[in-house]
Amino acid sequence: MSEAVCTPASAPDFSGVTSLRLRPETPLSDYQQAMKLAQNEAAARLGMPMLLSWYDRDRDFEAPQHVSECHQASATPGYIDYALHRRACLMIDIEEGRFVFFYLDAMDEH
Repeated sequence: MSEAVCTPASAPDFSGVTSLRLRPETPLSDYQQAMKLAQNEAAARLGMPMLLSWYDRDRDFEAPQHVSECHQASATPGYIDYALHRRACLMIDIEEGRFVFFYLDAMDEH
């Protein structure tokens, strides 16, 4: 009996994803502030923003949970791979990777 083996791609394909890198003048105090900032930025850029995945480096927490289990030996974290394979169109990186959010424009899905 052979074991299932995860084989993630060597490098993520960010084509079609707009990257927005934010560095607020005053560092954010926590994830809640980052989420509010990301939601506002996504709403200004997308018709119907739908959050696909996110990462909080302060707590080393990602969502969806456990998506990185298959990526332990990979340079691509699971939350990135998850978003890219679900047609993310916007990445919001706050404070150089401290908080990262991936969005899909659900308006484009209709």
